[in-house]
Amino acid sequence: MMDKETVTFLIVDDDEVAVMAIRRALNKMRFVNPVEVVGDGQEALDLLRGVNSEALAKPYIILLDLNMPRMGGLEFLAEVREDEELANSVIFVLTTSDAPSDIAKAYEQKIAGYIIKENAYDTVKAAMEMLGAFVEIVSLEGRPQLQAAAQ
Repeated sequence: MMDKETVTFLIVDDDEVAVMAIRRALNKMRFVNPVEVVGDGQEALDLLRGVNSEALAKPYIILLDLNMPRMGGLEFLAEVREDEELANSVIFVLTTSDAPSDIAKAYEQKIAGYIIKENAYDTVKAAMEMLGAFVEIVSLEGRPQLQAAAQ
């Protein structure tokens, strides 16, 4: 029997309230997966490429905001898709932008989903439920899994 790998969530968002909502939703759903948080696209690229430390181990799912300082989400997406090592990364956009142009540009970069933050907690909870189903259905680098805490 093959060992299952645990999926790490990489949250790329400069909004501390949104990050807290994501963490709270994960905890409430009893996920105990590792969570890494960075504040912009450049920090995320550095982490994924191992620039200042060891690269983030696969498998991972990226939760990406679009509106951030230094390097925004759309620029990050373009960089990731052009990088041979990162091109197949699973990325969900989780943002306040409902602009049709942002949605279209994000899907052009082969994202797995686009989720508009409205009520932060409810939106994130729904997104986490969707991510749980996504990981159950799709195999990332073998057979990774979301880890639920023992009940």
